[in-house]
Amino acid sequence: MQKQQFKAESARLLDLMINSIYTHKEIFLREIISNASDAMDKLAYTALTDEKVGMNRDDFAITITRDEANRVLTVSDNGIGMNRAEMEENLGTIAKSGSLGFKQAMEKQEDIDIIGQFGVGFYSAFMVASSVTVISKKYGEEKAWKWVSDGADGYTIEETVRENPGTDVIMTLKADTQEENFSEFLEEYQIRQLVKKYSDYIRYPIRMEISKSRKKEDEDGYESYMEEDTLNSMVPLWQRAKKDVTEEEYDSFYRERFFDFNKPLSVIHTSTEGSVSFKALLYIPGKAPYDFYSREFKPGLQLYCSGVLIMENCEDLLPDHFRFVRGVVDSQDLSLNISREMLQHNRQLTLIARNIEKKIKAELKSILENQREKYEQFYAAFGRQLKYGTVADYGTHKDATKDLLLFYSRKEQKLISLKEYVDAMAEGQEKIYYIPGESRERMSKLPQVQTLHKKGYDVLLCTEDVDEFIPQTLQTYEEKSFCNAASEDLGLQTEEEKKELEAKAEEYKGMLTFVKETLGEQVKDVRLSADLGSHPVAMVPEGGVSFEMEKYMKRANPEFAFPVGRVLELNAEHDAVKALQNAMVSDPLLAKDYAQLLMYQAQLMADLPIDDPVAYTELVCKLMK
Repeated sequence: MQKQQFKAESARLLDLMINSIYTHKEIFLREIISNASDAMDKLAYTALTDEKVGMNRDDFAITITRDEANRVLTVSDNGIGMNRAEMEENLGTIAKSGSLGFKQAMEKQEDIDIIGQFGVGFYSAFMVASSVTVISKKYGEEKAWKWVSDGADGYTIEETVRENPGTDVIMTLKADTQEENFSEFLEEYQIRQLVKKYSDYIRYPIRMEISKSRKKEDEDGYESYMEEDTLNSMVPLWQRAKKDVTEEEYDSFYRERFFDFNKPLSVIHTSTEGSVSFKALLYIPGKAPYDFYSREFKPGLQLYCSGVLIMENCEDLLPDHFRFVRGVVDSQDLSLNISREMLQHNRQLTLIARNIEKKIKAELKSILENQREKYEQFYAAFGRQLKYGTVADYGTHKDATKDLLLFYSRKEQKLISLKEYVDAMAEGQEKIYYIPGESRERMSKLPQVQTLHKKGYDVLLCTEDVDEFIPQTLQTYEEKSFCNAASEDLGLQTEEEKKELEAKAEEYKGMLTFVKETLGEQVKDVRLSADLGSHPVAMVPEGGVSFEMEKYMKRANPEFAFPVGRVLELNAEHDAVKALQNAMVSDPLLAKDYAQLLMYQAQLMADLPIDDPVAYTELVCKLMK
């Protein structure tokens, strides 16, 4: 037996394998188990062409053995095994993948699903082990071989004894330090947790002796005993046909995997083949998690590659507007980085993400159209997220969300979609009217809203900050433009009516000038309006930026907030405005008080603060005398 050095730049490369490639030391168990699974796959594939093998997949198993006293952890398999030459080639050459070579050699064989790609997973054992021994016997050969290494100092190979084909990876764990507790990888609970987390869907049983209790025979009390048990569930739910999975199984998986004891609103179980193949099991939650709108919430889907967990929260698979969806995606077609802890950004990943987005949208749209009450339950929890997603990234994803949005209808007195609004538009109506504000009741009483209501036009009452950004992002819906009823021309007048208003404005020019001079800098302009119905005045913003936007900017970033100009609109047909005009001749001081009072009324109706409430009160009392 002669010590040999690793091929390649042994000391530097092995140090990289141990200390730099993997984020978490616990990954080592996933890698060793995956190698064992590959070894059994190789023997199973060999059996397809070699009748002498005489084994089927039901005979294969991975066994984990713990020796806490001697700090030894062993992972054994009954796969194809290795001879001396293969040990030197696969274990003595870092980054040489026997699994990848086997897959390339079997390219014509269908259904090849080998996990190993890079040939570095085995060396992850040195993250937790001071020495590693590999005992292996190649199927069909008589001799067994033992490979021993304590890391960068090289390795030895010698002949040994093993009764059956397969491989034992024997790891002597490092001593504990103040910073690292290596003993935890010998604890029964920790091993069971790691197998469940990373290797639950390895297709072969992973077995280990675990402690159990039973009632003593002919005695009171219980006794502990050890019994070999299977730690993994092997066949993932998403790999089964939908017809073979019950609703109870879907719900149970959701509760156990995502720790949500509320029943999911909907389940999407899909299998896609084509330019990229994957299986997915997606859940739309019934309620929002308590931290959903906080920074602590971690969106993303669990990503598996051939049944092995690669990422706990893969955000790249979910667009932000659907970040509430939970679930798993499993694909053999992804390009992973060398540690298999992260994805390389590539076309396959993008295709999967686009497909998933379409599946989620189709499911939500189906619920909206066929199960309205259920959809409104969903919308109460996640509607705001759909709105944020609509306006995010300059409206990049607006086509995915616009049909899913709901707004409160002034006419229907309930939530409706944009499609329902357009389908119910009155004859001759060309715009989608909406108005932002804090109170539906108050908005319903605004002059512009009442004017539209009398015309038979519906108005969407928008009470969330994000609502005002949505029309600006969408611009149109089914070729109908949006109109903010509180800040834009309602477009109700005919050309003849516009000319009449212009003529009346000329007639009232003196009064408009008087009011503007009286109010001074309190308003930017004073004008007549035909959109006020039975109300005398209204305050509208200058330049199309609404008062609600002004309030939002003050809340969001006071430093960069800007005041929106106030424009006072007067209804020339109202008795109060006529009283103002008459007072200009009979009592100019009284006319000034009327002008100031009408401005205060307009501010109150627009839900704007009055700068001097005391002055307003004194003015009302003065006029009451």
